[in-house]
Amino acid sequence: MKLLYAEDEAAMAEAVTDILNYHKYSVDTVDNGRDALDYARNEHYDGIILDVMMPKMSGFEVLRQLRAEGDKTPVLLLTAKSEVEDRIEGLDLGADDYLPKPFAMGELLARVRAMLRRREDFTPNILKVGDLSLNQQNAEASCGGKSAILPKQEYKLLELLMLNRGICLSTEDILVKVWGYDTESDFGVVWVTISTLRKRLAALGSTVQIKARRGVGYLLTEGEGA
Repeated sequence: MKLLYAEDEAAMAEAVTDILNYHKYSVDTVDNGRDALDYARNEHYDGIILDVMMPKMSGFEVLRQLRAEGDKTPVLLLTAKSEVEDRIEGLDLGADDYLPKPFAMGELLARVRAMLRRREDFTPNILKVGDLSLNQQNAEASCGGKSAILPKQEYKLLELLMLNRGICLSTEDILVKVWGYDTESDFGVVWVTISTLRKRLAALGSTVQIKARRGVGYLLTEGEGA
């Protein structure tokens, strides 16, 4: 699951990003409303977490613009304001939920899970391609009677490929979607992770394979002789 998180308080942003990553969410974190709007327009997210009080654009302004453009991505608003009028404004603008600060991390995670369950086009917790299954809750890949818990980047890569089954993704596209816009890693990390993931699928006995198309990119194929 991929989330956009906008928060201008550095310590809070780091703590929330860490806990979301720990729970297997892929997170793009920005520190102002203008970047939040740009990221939301140019990337697909399963959910968006917006702090209301941000520089350049408030969370309310970002939400108003996204909804005006027809973006239906679920949005959870975070704010230090607790007045009823502010909660009403956020919900009227199209927010799916509203969480006042300070909050417990456990409650934030519960609100995120609830928000994602309400998505209009819900993605099931179990992804399946051919004989391979991927549990998005615990990052477990399974085939037949064998299973393995995948490390973070292998999980995110396999999830990306399964969600885009049959679509060839460039190395650059994979790098950005799995490691994030601001990564300092180069293409080599993509090639290494693909290599280890291929070995992981082979060890599970899956007929699903990661195929390379020279000069184009990588895609997931299924079946004997894939």
